[in-house]
This record gives sequence, structure tokens and C-alpha cells, in this order.
Amino acid sequence: MCDETGLEQVGFDAIAEALNTLYPDQAGAFYRTIVPYALGGNDPLDGVQVFKSERGMPHWHYVTYGFTELYEKETDNPEESGYGFELTFRLKRGEEEQPPAWPINLLQNLARYVFSSGNVFGSGHHMSCNGPIALEEDTELTALGFRTDIELGEMDTPNGHMVFLQAVGITDDEMSAMMCWNGEKFLASLEPFLPLCITDLPRPSLMENPKVQRVWESGVEADGSSTGFLYLDEVGAQLQQERAMIRLGAGHDAILANMLRARVGKGRSLYLQSKEAAVLFELGERFQKDLCDGVLHLTLTKTTLEEFCSLLKPHAGVYPLPDVPLTLELVPTKITDQDGNVLKVIG
Repeated sequence: MCDETGLEQVGFDAIAEALNTLYPDQAGAFYRTIVPYALGGNDPLDGVQVFKSERGMPHWHYVTYGFTELYEKETDNPEESGYGFELTFRLKRGEEEQPPAWPINLLQNLARYVFSSGNVFGSGHHMSCNGPIALEEDTELTALGFRTDIELGEMDTPNGHMVFLQAVGITDDEMSAMMCWNGEKFLASLEPFLPLCITDLPRPSLMENPKVQRVWESGVEADGSSTGFLYLDEVGAQLQQERAMIRLGAGHDAILANMLRARVGKGRSLYLQSKEAAVLFELGERFQKDLCDGVLHLTLTKTTLEEFCSLLKPHAGVYPLPDVPLTLELVPTKITDQDGNVLKVIG
């Protein structure tokens, strides 16, 4: 089949066929981009199709067209179509007759990020939105987790393989919990309380649920963390007279302590990066430090690791470790909105 320009849309048709199989009695509402991105438009996606679903709970099911190669093959990788995925999003449905527009804008914003940076999403990934995922709504959901859409899965198209990747609205503490464990397993653990991981804007954090908390604690203890890299605005690292000096934001105390225990404590490395500096934490039999190419390499014993974690707190200050040449400086963390306005200062 061809579009109005005469281009064969083999990738487009493959997605449409998968959706027709899932929703045989619906055409779905298709919201097409007016000015294509290739012609100078602001929206990278060709469009978003939305379906009504009654599975799990009544909800709207949004599916993108545009991360994969919808028309002729353009990339050199025959095994994968475009970026290798299309995004989906499930939003709990109310009494409204038409699907809300803000998830379409959210998906286009995610596409702008991918198209401009080249960074792609994958199952188990997470992303902070630096504010509510729906700007005009009263919600605690300020981040997204990603997992394979349980109903659409993955498939081969004439242009290569692709995955339907579901973006799930989560709270800040849920994102922190996800980072400290395995992202896919964490989102799967929410299913008994959040069928199909449908985004429900008014809901509270599920980390307040004792059952979810216990499953998470057991998972972290058994598996540790699958997140090996963290980008933070405030990371400083240097050696001063053979003493390692680390500067971190006081507002990241809880997540860093959990990550260090769940990652380094399990014998895996953790890499912290900012625009200015980087620190690589590893576990070893004795304390070691080395500054190479702007990266401070720290090898911590289990005892030193626990001492370091105990110093992480939401209070600015300078905290030297008593038994090794390592000093932690905690500086105030500024929480800002999407426009850069300071909402809160921690520390």
C-alpha cells in the first residue's frame, strides 16, 4: 500500500495490521502530523493512533508511528527498523468521549528527545520528566518507566525487527525504586495493583503499599540493581593531597545510598556523571583511589561502602571518612520546573 505521496508504506502497514489484530472491531482514531518533520515540521512522528480498550480497566491505548521506518528502508541495519521500537501509552479512561490530547504531546516530546539526541529507550529504562507528566493535571506521576507492551510485544516487518515499548507513568519514588532493582521486574511487580501498567493520574505512589514494598525489598536483595550509570547535575571529583574529594547534591541522598548498596554492594560498578566530572565506584578488598582522564576511580571495601552511604543525608556539609582518605561534600540541590524556575532547595 502507498501513502498520498506514492511511497510504499510497508512499515506503516505492518504496525496497522498488528493493531487491527488486537482491535478487530475498531478503526482507532488516527492523529496525523500536519507538517512532516522531514519538511521542517515540529513533530517527529507521522502520527499517533488511539484505541478504546476494556482490558484490565477501561483505558485509552495510544500507539506511535514514526520511530521505525514506515516507508522505504533508509538505514544500513537490515535487522532493525529505524530506532527499533514504537512507543505505546495506556491512560485510564473516564467519561470522556474523545482521547485526551496531552499523551500525544508527551509522545511527540519523547520523539523529539530521541531524534535530537540519538538516545533510544528500551525495556527496563526510566526517565524523569522534571515535573508532572501531564502539565495541567494534579498528579504525582513525574517520571516514566518503559517495558515491552504486554499485548503487542514485538514483531518483524519488511524493514526489520521492532518492539512495541510501553511508557508507564510513575512517581519519583517509584522511579528510584525501579533504578535500585531490575526495571522490567519492578514494573511487572506493579501489575497486581495496576493492570497492564495503565497510567492512572490521580493514584498515589504504590511504594506506600506494604506488599509492593516487600516485593521490591526482596528483589533488590536477590538481584541488586541493573542500573550501572547515573547522570546527576551535581557531581564533583578530585584528588587533593592524596585525599579523594567527592561533591554530590544533598537531594539525591536516598537514591544514591540505595543505588550504592544495590549495585556496588553486589559487586557491580556504579558510574556517576555530570557535565563537570565523573566517579566510578567499585567493590574491592582494600580502599583504592585513582584519577584518570577526569574520572575518579574509587574502590571501596564493604565497610567503607557502608560508612559512605551512612554519610549521605539531605543536609549540606563536609563529611570526611575517619579511616580512609575520602571526603564527601554535600551541597544544596535545587529542584526546578521545566522552565528552570526553582521550586525547592534541599540541603
